[in-house]
This record gives sequence, C-alpha cells and structure tokens, in this order.
Amino acid sequence: MLFGALTVVGMVALIIAIVVVLISLVAVFLSRYRKCPSDKIMVIYGSMGKEKDGTNRPSKCIHGGAQFIWPIIQAYAFLDLTPISINVDLRGALSHQNIRVDVPSRFTVGISTEPGVMQNAAERLLGLKLKDIQDLCNDIILGQLRLVIAMMDIEEINSDRDKFLEAVSRNVEGELKKIGIRLINVNITDITDESSYIEALGKEAAAKAINDAKRSVAEKNRDGSIGEANAVMDQRIKVAEANSAAVDGENKAKANVAQSNATLREVEAEAQRRASVAEKVAEANAKREAYKAQQQAEAVRAEREKSTLEADVLVKAEIEKRRLETEAEAEAEQMRRKARGEADAIYAKAEAEARGTYEILSKQADGFKRLVEAAGGSDEAVKMLITDKLDALVKLQVEAIKNIKIDKVTVWDSMGADGKSPATANFIAGLLKSVPPLNDVFKMSGLEIPSFLGKVKEPTAEEDRPDDK
Repeated sequence: MLFGALTVVGMVALIIAIVVVLISLVAVFLSRYRKCPSDKIMVIYGSMGKEKDGTNRPSKCIHGGAQFIWPIIQAYAFLDLTPISINVDLRGALSHQNIRVDVPSRFTVGISTEPGVMQNAAERLLGLKLKDIQDLCNDIILGQLRLVIAMMDIEEINSDRDKFLEAVSRNVEGELKKIGIRLINVNITDITDESSYIEALGKEAAAKAINDAKRSVAEKNRDGSIGEANAVMDQRIKVAEANSAAVDGENKAKANVAQSNATLREVEAEAQRRASVAEKVAEANAKREAYKAQQQAEAVRAEREKSTLEADVLVKAEIEKRRLETEAEAEAEQMRRKARGEADAIYAKAEAEARGTYEILSKQADGFKRLVEAAGGSDEAVKMLITDKLDALVKLQVEAIKNIKIDKVTVWDSMGADGKSPATANFIAGLLKSVPPLNDVFKMSGLEIPSFLGKVKEPTAEEDRPDDK
C-alpha cells in the first residue's frame, strides 16, 4: 500500500513538472514573439543564415507584422520612421557664374521602407541618436546643394524654381538612399546673393511690368477718345440729316440750311483735328514711356554685366594672390629650416672643437701635475723640461746666423794687435758673441739658468766701462 501511494505521488509530481516546463516554454515563446509597430522598422540581427552567394546575412528588416526572435542566437532593435526636419542654412555657394548665393532651406527626411534602402538604414543608422542622423543628413544635403548651384546660372535658379527643386531632390535623394534615408519634402525659404544680382533682376521685371501697364492704359485712353469723337460726330450727322429732311420741304429755310451745313462742316473739321491731335499726343506719350523703360533696362543690364566682370576679375586676382602668398611662405619656411640646420651644424662643430681643446688641456694639466710630483717640486720639474728642450734652444741660436750670406771674405792676418791671437780668430769670436747667450734666453723667460749648466760670470765695473780708445 505504501509503495503504491509513493508511486502515485511520483506520477503526480512528474506530471506537474512536465506541465510547468510546457508553460515555461510557452511563456518563453510568447516573450520572444515580437510585433513591429507601423511607425517603426524592426531589425533582427545575429545568426540569420546565408545569402544566395554563400555570405552571412547581416540582418533582417521587418516593417509591420511580427517575427519570432530566437533566444541567445538572435536579438532585435527598432528604427524610428518619424519624419526628421533639417534646417539647412547654406551660405556663400558659388553658382555657375562664380557669384556667391545664399539658399536657406528646410528639408524633411525619414528612414525609407523600400527593401534595399531599408537594409542600408539597418547597416548604417542602427544605434545612432537622432542628433547624429540629423548631422549626417545635413552634411550630405549641403554638399549636393552646392553641387546643383555650381551647375546652374542665377537667372535659371531664380526663374525656374521647379527645375531647381527637381535637381536638388534628385541629387539629394540619390545620396541619402545610400544610408537608408528617403527625401520627403524640400522647402526653399529664399534665394539671395552677395552682389544683389537677383534683386536687380526683380527690379528689371517690375519696371517692365509697370511700363507695359502704362502703355496699355494710354492705348485704352486713346481708343476712348476716338470712340467719343466718333459718337459725337455720328450724333451731329444724324441731327443734320434730320434738320436737312425737315428743311427739304421749306424753301424759305434753304439759306438757313446752307448756313447750318457750313457750320456743321466747320465743327466736323474741328472735331477731326482735335481727335487727330489727341491720338498723336497719346502715341508720343506711349513712345516716351517705352523709351524710358528701355533706358532703365539697359542701365540695369550694364550694371549686371559690370558686376559679373568685377566678380570674375576679383576672384581670379584673389586666387593668384593666395597662390603667391603660399609659395612665399613655403620658400621662407624652407630658408628658415636651412638656416637652422646650418646653425646647428656650426654649433655642433664648435662644441666638438671645444671638447677636444678641453680634453687636450686637461691631459696636459694632468701630465704637468704628474711631472711635478715625480720631480719632487715645481723648480725641479721646470729644470727637467728645460733640459729636455735644450737641444731645441741651441738649434734656435744656430738658426739665427744660419741664413747670413757672405759673398766674399778677405783676411789680413797680422797676429792681432796684442800679438797673442790672430785677427781671424778675433773675427770669429766676435761673430759668435753676437749670438744671444743662453743665460739671456732664460732671463727673457723670467727664469735663471740651472746650476748644473754652470755659473755666469758677472761683468766687473771696468768691463762695463766703455773703452777710452
């Protein structure tokens, strides 16, 4: 009995566990089944299978409907289809005539729902903020606006707005589709230029319209005057005919009728003259207004051509000026770098020579120090140095008379005046005495001859005294 009860409890627990697992699976399935709103695009990414060419499929875009998102291997995100309004304030764009034009405008764009373009949006805009998308679209629109303006004249831009908007829409939309954006609306606020060329065109058109209206009014006034004169003339003719018919039966009134007819002819002639004068005056006024309007139009056209020529010349001169300034700056920078290189080389050479001199003097000082220590004192060291250089000193004394040229020597040797030494010996002895003695060399150096070289006999008072002879 106990075993049977345990078996029943186990079966119930197993059934409950299976039910819980099934409910959990259903809940997970329902939580991963996502519906896409009509104002959004759902982008599913992750493991999306292969394309027809064998490459991995990056993502799948769904507009409307629903899709099951596999857990772990897939994820999803939404792209908002709300229209984006972008204010493009284009300033200083060059037209085909090299005149700078300002075209402030407003563009309305949004993410496209076309299959191919929608895939571009998923690849390039997913995860970007609205401000980043606006900046990206603004850059693309500015570039295409400048391109369209550069290919059109100002007259064409100002007069044929439909053509201008069509060109802008075609170029801008073609570039925006590359990032998944479609162009919804284009609104050109105004078109102005720095040289007031468009304003001059407007004034020319207004003047032409005013002159046409004045000419039409003059023509209508002329027609009215002529019609009025004709009506008066018809009226008087009818009256004259009635009077003539009334007087036909009256013989007594023939003279009055003749007089009346004469007067009638005079009145008719006067009326015709006045009508002719009025017509001529109206024609003259119309021609004067036409000539005046034509003169104003020619003046505006001359001003426009002058502005165009000045713009061409000034732009070319400015470009040439900038080119010359750039070349001059480059040449100056090259000369400065060359001068810095030469200065660095001179400084390095001088520094190397100074280091070499310093090393030589340091080694000499070190050698002198060791020599003094080895000799046992500075005096002894000086003696050793002088002894070492003694042969050079003697050589210098010999060099003093080495180059003396004696062309001819005549000797009369009479054994001397004292009878002891010959005259030739006295001549040679005197010649040797003319060489500076070794003791004098030491004295000029501020030294005394060392004792081991011998003592110098000091001259007596009698020897210093000059010879009385």
